[in-house]
Amino acid sequence: MPDPSPRSPRSSADRRLTITSAVAVALAVIGAASCGSESTEPGAMSGSDLYATNCASCHGADLRGTDQGPSHLSIVYEPSHHDDDSFRSAIERGTQQHHWPFGDMAQVEGLDDDDVNAIIAFVRAEQEREGFEPYPP
Repeated sequence: MPDPSPRSPRSSADRRLTITSAVAVALAVIGAASCGSESTEPGAMSGSDLYATNCASCHGADLRGTDQGPSHLSIVYEPSHHDDDSFRSAIERGTQQHHWPFGDMAQVEGLDDDDVNAIIAFVRAEQEREGFEPYPP
């Protein structure tokens, strides 16, 4: 049975604005769900951001190393050889040179446990995505 209530006709521009608004809201929700999901604390940085700020100058923005530090995509850093605790220890305490001729690594100051865990999770995710490179390079 037809709806007897009168409705005002919507203009084409009104419909486009409604659709555009709905799409914008949907994209914002998707973006919020996929970004910053590593922490719900205000101002918390993602593992990617923390890596870029604290590690990339030596280990490369792409994790492939620089003339100051080795590639984190090297097979040497696979979890069965350098597990997460090895990464954690190197970040928190520094480490003596081994495997590479870059010198000792100093501890990284100013990171809390959540930051360190986020960096390690980022490195592991990138290793999974990119795969490992042979050693020696």
